[in-house]
Amino acid sequence: MTDTIETTTTVLEASAIENGAVLFVPLNKLKKSPRNARKTPHSEAHIEALAASISAKGMLQNLVVEPETNAEGEPTGFYFVTIGEGRRLAQLLRVKRKQIKKTEAIRCVLDTENDATEISLDENVTREAMHPADQFERFRELAENRGWGAEDIAARFGVSAHVVRQRLRLGAVSPKLMQVYREGGLSLDQLMAFALTEDHARQVQVYENLSWNRDPSTIRRDLTKMNVAATDRQAIFVGADAYAEAGGTIIRDLFTEDRGGYFEDAALLDRLVIDKLEGIAAEVQAVEGWKWASVHIDFPHAHGMRRSYPHPVDLSADDDAAFGAAQEDYDRLSSEYEGYEELPDEVDRRFGELEAEIERIDARRHAYDAHEIARGGVFVILNHDGTARIERGFIRAEDEAPKSADVEGATITEDGEIVGEGSDEDAEPQPDDEEVEDAGKPLSDLLIRDLTAHRTLGLRLALGEQPAMALVAVVHALAAQTFYRGGEASCLEIRLTSAYLASHADGIEDTPAAKALADRHAGWASDMPRDVADLWTFVAGLDHASVMALLAHCAALTVNAVRIPWEQKPNARATAEKLASAVTLDMKAHWTPTVQSYLGRVTKAHILNAVREGVGDEAAERIAGLKKAEMAQAAEQLLAGTGWLPSVLRTARPLSRDAESEAGAIAQAAE
Repeated sequence: MTDTIETTTTVLEASAIENGAVLFVPLNKLKKSPRNARKTPHSEAHIEALAASISAKGMLQNLVVEPETNAEGEPTGFYFVTIGEGRRLAQLLRVKRKQIKKTEAIRCVLDTENDATEISLDENVTREAMHPADQFERFRELAENRGWGAEDIAARFGVSAHVVRQRLRLGAVSPKLMQVYREGGLSLDQLMAFALTEDHARQVQVYENLSWNRDPSTIRRDLTKMNVAATDRQAIFVGADAYAEAGGTIIRDLFTEDRGGYFEDAALLDRLVIDKLEGIAAEVQAVEGWKWASVHIDFPHAHGMRRSYPHPVDLSADDDAAFGAAQEDYDRLSSEYEGYEELPDEVDRRFGELEAEIERIDARRHAYDAHEIARGGVFVILNHDGTARIERGFIRAEDEAPKSADVEGATITEDGEIVGEGSDEDAEPQPDDEEVEDAGKPLSDLLIRDLTAHRTLGLRLALGEQPAMALVAVVHALAAQTFYRGGEASCLEIRLTSAYLASHADGIEDTPAAKALADRHAGWASDMPRDVADLWTFVAGLDHASVMALLAHCAALTVNAVRIPWEQKPNARATAEKLASAVTLDMKAHWTPTVQSYLGRVTKAHILNAVREGVGDEAAERIAGLKKAEMAQAAEQLLAGTGWLPSVLRTARPLSRDAESEAGAIAQAAE
C-alpha cells in the first residue's frame, strides 16, 4: 500500500493515483457499482448491525472503489463501490440519524486493475462464516470479561438485546455439549433446548440419558420434569413475585414461548402453597366457627367422613328488607336502561353493587346448623385454576352425634329397630294370669325367619301391583345410600355404587361438568331430612316430578362408561352408547380439545387428522411441518370453537323405531 492520499477537491488527479492507494472519499461521492455481484439487497437487520458496529468500532474493513468516468472516459468525481456496498448503506443510515454528515470522509482502497464483477463475487464467495458455537462463546466472554450487559453488547453489534441474551445463554451451555454441537452431533434447535438451564451437570445428565428420540421438546421436558411450569395451578396460586421473594428461581426459555417459565424449586413452591392455604383456612375457621380446618393441595378423597350440607333457613327481617330493596332497585334500573346498548359507567357500577348485594343476602337462605359447625370442619384445597377451594361440613367419626333419636317416645337403635315407650310391644294387650308364665319367652329365631319370609313374599306381591309406591321405595333406597352414611335404611336390596372418575382422568373433578353435578347434588342434599329415619316420609311426600328428578339424580351417579383395557364388557359398552343416544349427549358442551386434554397426548398424525376434520385440509397442511409440541399448540388454537370431538366422544344419532326394526332384521339375517 502507498501513503494515504486524501481526495478533497477534484477527482481529475485520480488517473495519476496508483492502484491500491488508500483514499478518503466524501460519502456523498460514493455510488453503488452497477457491476456489484450481489443483486439481492441487504436486509435491514444487516444494515442496522453494520451501522452499530461502525458507530462503536469504526470501519474495520475498507471499501474497494473504482473511479466513475463519463462517455469520454473522463473522471466525474464520483467512485463506484465495488466491495463494501453494505457498509456504504450503513454510513448513509448514520447520516439519516444525524450521527455523521453526508460529506464524511470514508476510507477506501482504489482498484483499477481487477475486474469489478469478479472481485465483488470473490468477496462473497471465498470466505467462511464463523461457527455459531464460536460466536456464542465470544459473546459470553464479552459479558464476563468486560462486564457488558445485553443492552451494551446489542448496541455495539446492531442486534436486539433479546438476541444477545439468547447468544449469551447458548454460550453458557456445557463445553461438552458445545463440542458435540461443533462436531455435528447436535442441531442448533437441540442446543437451544439444552440452554433452557445453565446447570451443566443437568444438561450432561439429560444428554447422556437421551434415547433415539432427541426432539427438542423431549429435551425440554426432561430438563424440566423436576420443575413446575408457571402455568401450573401451584405457581399461579403463589405467584412469581412471592416465589422469587422467598428465594425461588424461575427458569426462562429464551427460544420458545414458555408462558412464564418454570419454577425451579418444587419443594419451596409446595411449602408456599401450604402456607398460603393455611392462612386462608385459619381465616375461614375464625370467621365461621368450624371445629377444625385442614389444608391439602389435592382433595383427600379417602377421608372417610360423613358430610353435612347447609339447609334452608328464613332470612332475618333486616336481610329480607335489604333483599327486597336491592331487588327493587335492580328491577327499576333494568327497566330504565332496557334500550341502552352501552350503559354509563356509574350505572354499570351500580348494577354490579346490586348484584353483589343480592347474591350476598341470597346466600344466607341456606346455612349449616350451629351444632354441625361446632362438630364439623372444612377442607381448604387448591383448585385446578390456581384459586383456593373451600369444602365445608365434614364430620369426623369421633365427633358424630349419638346414633339414636326419639320418635313419639321411642328410641331408634343403630339398626333402625324401634324400642322403648311407644313401641309395638307396649301397644299389645297385657297377658292374662295364665299367660304370665310364658310372657317373657321370645319367639324362636327359626319361627321369626319363617314368618318374615312370608311377609317378604306378601310385600313383593303387593309392591309389584302398585307402581307408584314401588317408585317411592326405589327412590328411597337410592337416596338413603346417596345422601346418608352407614346403616341399612331400606328393605330393598338395591346396591348403589359410583365409580371414582378422578382415578381415571386427572383434573376431571375440577371441570365445569363436575361442578354442575356437585351443585345439583348439594341442592338435593340441602333438602334432605337430617335423620335417615325421616327419609321415607320426605320421599313419599314429594310430587311426581320431584320423585322422578331425585330418581334421575341418584341413578345418574351410578353410570360407569369408562373403558378399561383389561375389562371385557361389550354389552355394557353397547348400552352406554345407546344411553348416550337416548339422552342426546353432546360432549361439545363439556369437553374441548386442548394440548393437555388430547392434542399433546396423541401422535402428529392424530393431530393433523383432527385439524382436517375440524377446520379443513388447508389448515392441516399449514401446520404439517411443525414439531409436535408446536403443532399441538397451533392445533388447539385452530380447533377452538369448532366443536370437534374425537370419535370416542361422539354420540350416534338415535335410530327411529322403523330404523331400529330394520337394523334388528338385518342383524337376525346376518346370524
